[in-house]
Amino acid sequence: MGTPEPGIPSADRQTVLAPEEILHSGNSGMIVERVAQARSEFHSESREFARELAEHINTTQQGVASVFVYEETFGTKDLVHWLIHLKSMEHYETMVAMGREDEGYRSLFGKARIPDAKGGGGWARMFVDGSLQESVLLPQFWGMYGTAVDGRLERESRVYRERTDTVVLPPARHQTRQPDGQLLHSANAGIMIHRTAQIIYDFRSEARQFAREAADAINDNLAGEATVLLYEDAFGQADRIHWLIHMRSLGTYQRLLQLHVQNESVREIFFRERAPEKGPGTWARMFVQGSFQDVALTPHHWGLYATDVPPAG
Repeated sequence: MGTPEPGIPSADRQTVLAPEEILHSGNSGMIVERVAQARSEFHSESREFARELAEHINTTQQGVASVFVYEETFGTKDLVHWLIHLKSMEHYETMVAMGREDEGYRSLFGKARIPDAKGGGGWARMFVDGSLQESVLLPQFWGMYGTAVDGRLERESRVYRERTDTVVLPPARHQTRQPDGQLLHSANAGIMIHRTAQIIYDFRSEARQFAREAADAINDNLAGEATVLLYEDAFGQADRIHWLIHMRSLGTYQRLLQLHVQNESVREIFFRERAPEKGPGTWARMFVQGSFQDVALTPHHWGLYATDVPPAG
């Protein structure tokens, strides 16, 4: 059974590459999330720049990097998100080299993009100064950052290493038993929720165990409608974790709510006492209060939020 068609065009529609040629949140070894606040007066020009930049990387760095552009669904308007999916961390150096070796890439930044009627200029005028920020996400695997390892989960990373020529992080796809035909990821999902939370240091292993169990509960019960994958913040705050909740459509969110209300086995994950040797309590004591944040991301498509449609060619 194939993945259901999302109600909103998925991010893989942004590129000419075939699905099997795309790196995404399921099969990449590293994700760089880049965000920048576009100025409202350059509403459309900023998206055109973002999409041109992404597709240049997609077509010139096939197998190394795939880049897609997203909008915040309900959050800050005109905050543009790029998800840069890399085969592995060492391939980031290839991306850096583009700045000195790829004239086509360099020309994208030097191009005059703003009409004279708006004062003229290049891409830098389109974004608020200081708003460009990046986070590096690595797929979570057991033993990472000193977390505990059990037998089943140890095999997850060992089997992957045995099947590859080099030792790299196991892609997040290996976290779930969902078949390929039902797996949702950053390229084929209609909407994603990016959830972050800060773990209390004393519960770094137990919190990750909970995080994976919570993801598994959705993956096992809503295959074809939702896929949840877990990542670590590589260079930001220590012990900040990221769930990417990939959904077929916004309507899937209602199914998530129903699952957590009606399914007793799922509810047990949240009400079970955890780490009793460290005192009584459930999963809630493992995270810094108020640190949970959700951002909903919609793949960009032309006409979204009244952006212009670029001329063909």
